[in-house]
Amino acid sequence: MTGHPIVSREDWLAARKSLLAEEKAFTRARDALSRRRRAMPWVRIDKPYCFEGPECALGLGDLFGGRRQLVVQHFMFPPEWEKPCKSCSFWADGFNGIVAHLAQRDTAFVAVSRAPLDKLDATKRRMGWTFPWVSSGEGDFNTDFDVSFRDADLAAGTATYNYAPKQGPMKDLPGVSAFVRDEDGAVYHTYSCFARGLDILNPAYNLLDLTGLGRQEEALPFPMSWVRLHDEYAG
Repeated sequence: MTGHPIVSREDWLAARKSLLAEEKAFTRARDALSRRRRAMPWVRIDKPYCFEGPECALGLGDLFGGRRQLVVQHFMFPPEWEKPCKSCSFWADGFNGIVAHLAQRDTAFVAVSRAPLDKLDATKRRMGWTFPWVSSGEGDFNTDFDVSFRDADLAAGTATYNYAPKQGPMKDLPGVSAFVRDEDGAVYHTYSCFARGLDILNPAYNLLDLTGLGRQEEALPFPMSWVRLHDEYAG
């Protein structure tokens, strides 16, 4: 910190205005990228996926809850784990409370994990989350959307993540997918993102990126090694 430039208010204002021009250019570029994302072709989903919800079994179309659009958080929580992925939970804290807002734009949100529903429900109560969270169990949904990986595919080197050959032994990884349902009930996959593509969806990271010290992760063993479930931080 002692080596950081310290200037007058006038010099700071000049630097801030210069950065503002870059920020505006970035915003325009992001708007253009969002238009390209919306213009992507869609894939019709004909495979019958099944999920366990709080009251009954659900199909993919049921997750829309009558909305035209659906956003799915692929939440890492395999059946054998006793606690959810702390990094996915970091994102989930930012998603909590948005369901009512998304509904005003005809969009539903749901988290999907492989863990059984009783573990998901217990975790929701512990963490104070209110968004819908369903279990995909041992169905094909997670593997088809490249966020869970079969042992045979890992052994053969055929597993893919973030549109490239998967690296490392992890059998579950994070992601977000978007879907549209038409008037006849047909469901279409419109978009998925993974890895660093999820950064923009994390409000805590975006707030830290506004600060003078940023995320402060440079000296850590890996970027999110500091993250805990929000009730496990000391103090």
